[in-house]
Amino acid sequence: MKKSLLKKSLLLAVMILLAQSAYYPCTSAVISGKATADGRPLLWKHRDSDSQENKLMYFSGEKFNFIGVINSSDSTGKEIWMGTNSAGFSIMNTMSYNLNIGQKCDVPNDQEGLFMRAALERCANLEDFEKFLDEGKGKWGIAANFGCIDAKGGAAYYETGYYSYMKFDVNDPRVAPNGYLIRTNFSFTGDGEHGMGYIRFATAIKLFNEYYKDSNITLDFVLKQADRNLQNSLTKSDLNTYPMPEDTTVTFIPFRDYIVRNSTVSSMIVQGVKPDEDPGLTTMWTVLGFPLTTIVTPVWVAAGETLPSVTCAEAGKTAPINKKSLALKKKCFPALIDNGRDYLNIAAVKNKKGTGVLQKLLPKENEIVEKTAELISQWRKNGFKKEDALKQYKWLDQYVNKVYKEEFGI
Repeated sequence: MKKSLLKKSLLLAVMILLAQSAYYPCTSAVISGKATADGRPLLWKHRDSDSQENKLMYFSGEKFNFIGVINSSDSTGKEIWMGTNSAGFSIMNTMSYNLNIGQKCDVPNDQEGLFMRAALERCANLEDFEKFLDEGKGKWGIAANFGCIDAKGGAAYYETGYYSYMKFDVNDPRVAPNGYLIRTNFSFTGDGEHGMGYIRFATAIKLFNEYYKDSNITLDFVLKQADRNLQNSLTKSDLNTYPMPEDTTVTFIPFRDYIVRNSTVSSMIVQGVKPDEDPGLTTMWTVLGFPLTTIVTPVWVAAGETLPSVTCAEAGKTAPINKKSLALKKKCFPALIDNGRDYLNIAAVKNKKGTGVLQKLLPKENEIVEKTAELISQWRKNGFKKEDALKQYKWLDQYVNKVYKEEFGI
């Protein structure tokens, strides 16, 4: 009996370990132009994965060209985890763990990356995407909340399983009273007894609702307060008000079920356009690495296949900015024993001397945001100019390398 019980216990432990290793806890938002300060939609994905090395890749697609975030090990870019195309259609996803319960499909699971690549090269807008979904029923092994925006002002989530999907139109006040929706790792149309990410969902809802009481949503809010969020809705802790260590002396705190977490590998905010604007102005603001150790790098599909050198790399290698980010991330999670990944060295992030990584990076990031915003403003008046974008890329490469070299010696 004892041996049998031991075998069962070991089997259960292995099953739990396997389940945890396959759990990718992303957080996201789709925000319509009705809720933003400038009337342009925003699409946000905070990506969690076991693939820490990420980079950007440009593609000449079947119908449209596009830029996507890929795993650096994916040498040909077979799977896209978030991206935008030349028509202004943008897509991302969060895995949903309460769809397809009890269902079977004759194709492999976890095809979300393949699916999003196919959508980016074929879809110009939400209408095209819905046709793509209809044609693909039963043909894709997917269980996800797909968030999309387009150049017509469209903004929606699609809770999608093997054989069906449900659209949540973010422009419909009956569906999204405030003009935005949040999704983590469960679907509202799914099995209520399953799913994950409920704590992060509550955190994001509270964050967005409190901000929206006083102001419309802005890129800066999503980038600074949502993507780098340090609150936990369950424990009511807020690391923004946590007593800061005196210096960089290692100071551990429990760090689990925050939006930012050890498994966060990259994020993206797509800033869309108004219906009467050039889709080429759609801007993909990417954070290619752990958000507390990475500064943002904006790119445009309309600029063509040349990308900032800090965001891309040859086959099998990771982006330089991602490599720098991961080097700094080690300082944030130096405990390598037991469940050390669940303990953040808060002193590496912020301290009273102001030498924390995030304390140094955010002021530097402001210059990127401001310089890019000024350029986009000019384009909205005079039209997009590829040469301006390429010039901005060169400046961005020099600036990013300078910041990491001068502030951290890498």
